[in-house]
Amino acid sequence: QLQLVESGGGLVQPGGSLRLSCAASGFTADYYAIGWFRQAPGKEREVVSCISGSGGSTNYADSVKGRFTISRDNAKKTVYLQMNSLKPEDTAIYYCAADLKLFARLRCVRAPNEYDYWGQGTQVTVSS
Repeated sequence: QLQLVESGGGLVQPGGSLRLSCAASGFTADYYAIGWFRQAPGKEREVVSCISGSGGSTNYADSVKGRFTISRDNAKKTVYLQMNSLKPEDTAIYYCAADLKLFARLRCVRAPNEYDYWGQGTQVTVSS
């Protein structure tokens, strides 16, 4: 059974940092791309970042470039999202998702509807 589990969310002050983790089970080690998405109340789900199965290709939303870093450890089947310099507008539920399509090892895509499996989400709240 393919499963994704997010962890690491919480409450942090503006300017602070959090590291989110996305642990995969039931997946072949480096075959799948992972995307991080977020959804704030009343807003549509949006891409935050993604990483290819090999880790060689990454992509970031303009709003997080220079502040967030995505990485993966295929031995641990875990993808990380390091979030620094957090802002109140980063407050949302953060989801990770897996893309198992043919070229997912080499590239990642930003469209949520391209992803095949989703985690349950973890809440990130940035507030003083």
